[in-house]
Amino acid sequence: MDHAAPILPPTAPAKVILHIDPRYHDRYHKAAHLAIFPLIEDIITRAGGQVIIEPRPPLTLPRDMRWGDGDLHIVQGGMARGVGYLNAGLAYLTGYWHLDAQGVLADSSALGHTFDPAQMDANAASAFLTDLRARFVAPRASRYRQAKDRADDLPQGCIAVFLQGPGVATRQQTYLGQKDMLRAVVQGAQGRQVMVKAHPLRREHGAALMADLRAEGLAFTEAHPNVHDLLAVCAVTVSINSAVAIEGFLHGKPAILFGRSDFAGQVETVRRAQDFPAALNSALTLPRDYAPWLHWYFTQVCIDITKCDASARILVVFDEAGFDTVSLGLGRA
Repeated sequence: MDHAAPILPPTAPAKVILHIDPRYHDRYHKAAHLAIFPLIEDIITRAGGQVIIEPRPPLTLPRDMRWGDGDLHIVQGGMARGVGYLNAGLAYLTGYWHLDAQGVLADSSALGHTFDPAQMDANAASAFLTDLRARFVAPRASRYRQAKDRADDLPQGCIAVFLQGPGVATRQQTYLGQKDMLRAVVQGAQGRQVMVKAHPLRREHGAALMADLRAEGLAFTEAHPNVHDLLAVCAVTVSINSAVAIEGFLHGKPAILFGRSDFAGQVETVRRAQDFPAALNSALTLPRDYAPWLHWYFTQVCIDITKCDASARILVVFDEAGFDTVSLGLGRA
């Protein structure tokens, strides 16, 4: 007598768990720095899937979390690496996002890719740069609020140093601390004026740092203008790994970084204070065409959530992480 195959119970669809800073759980739909999360929620729930909001886990996950639990976890600004985990974070320019199995910013998967400018369409890259300049340079727009009045008295050819908050040290992205960075820049400026701008969200932190260095006798000028006004006149930008370095590329300005980044191939990186003069010389003399890299990075590595294909690209990332539309229960609504 033949026996029929057993009927197995249906597998429950995987849930999408959005791990967001608890301070924003009741208002993440309106927070610009979290804009990808309500988009993901809308994509999933409209198609019949389930989304849950939970607190953000530690920056690096404990070992027993890395193997997943059958659900798809998306961690705000995380470095989570393991089955069922993705990380989401703003990618330097407003509108562009990392949705990445490796991490965000300095820890993104761009680190594992070799950029070859010869493989890029030169006309497409040029058009893309023109579009970026129209989006950000022409309106003098940046991620954070900037001065509206235009600054006309900034020194041409200066070195523009952009301070960041303490987070770069917390995430172990620094080769030198910000005080050591500024000391190295002033001492190796080769006669150029050094302009220093505090991070818009960390003004007190920047002011305290500058006050300490002035007390040591270090000579520099604190700058408060719109970032694009400073980028327009400077010869080079300096930071740990600030988004301003990439905003500088839109102005054709080279960058020197004192920390890790996922765009190290486009900048001079300083690991020791005594290496700054050589880095400055290279930054100012080596010709660079940023258009091919900008086109590659922001169209291949990142997702522009303002574009009509953003939802489709997000679902492709989910699929690559092992969560296709079927496993997420999409299309059942």
